[in-house]
Amino acid sequence: MDLGLGGRGYLLTGASRGLGFATARALVDDGARVLISSRSAEGVGKAVDELGGAPSAFGVPADLADPEAAERLIAEAHRRLDRLDGVLVSVGGPAPGTALEVAEEHWRSAVDSVLLGPLRLLKALVPQLAEGAAIGFVLSISARQPVHPLAISNGLRPGLAMTAKALADELGPRGIRVFGLLPGTIATDRIAEIEAASGDADAARARTEAEIPLRRVGRPEEFGRVAAFALSPAASYLTGVMIPVDGGVLRSL
Repeated sequence: MDLGLGGRGYLLTGASRGLGFATARALVDDGARVLISSRSAEGVGKAVDELGGAPSAFGVPADLADPEAAERLIAEAHRRLDRLDGVLVSVGGPAPGTALEVAEEHWRSAVDSVLLGPLRLLKALVPQLAEGAAIGFVLSISARQPVHPLAISNGLRPGLAMTAKALADELGPRGIRVFGLLPGTIATDRIAEIEAASGDADAARARTEAEIPLRRVGRPEEFGRVAAFALSPAASYLTGVMIPVDGGVLRSL
């Protein structure tokens, strides 16, 4: 299938590694041009090199919790990509811990990065988008069911998912699509950190895999291909949906 990505331009936040990088890889491999960002200048530079650099891949360090990041990202996207056909909004996972364990400052920090940062970016971005553009949010299966011990994610991801759903209604008449992606356990650095924090990473992985119908964790490139399709013109009638990429772990329809 031709996804129709040739020559199109996409902004991806939190994309120097993990799921965002896997999506950037899939987009570039199919002919798109990308501007990736993350908080680490070193990480951004390394990721851009791995993607082949100009004219297909560019990068800029940015933290969505910074109120000035949105305007800087959009200006750089216009300068580097010539056109902006969509955005994939991803932020780093908030601190793990149960609802009774997590300190209040971690909640406050996560609200800035998980909720307010993406909303600032979208408020600045939407006026720049034309009919046919797509906005994707990288969320989590915690938008539909709790994931232990990720209390902050359990609290904030459902709110961002409902915001995405409302935006799909608001922007649909302009021909702009909005969707969310709900990754389950994908083999990223974030998952490795959570497994290590359990005290026995191998045992944690085995427990996780036993609960997944496919009996394995996902690979980043498997998520990246789904995200690239959803962002592409090939998915032109897909909006307002939350798409699980979880190996079947969600039990709801």
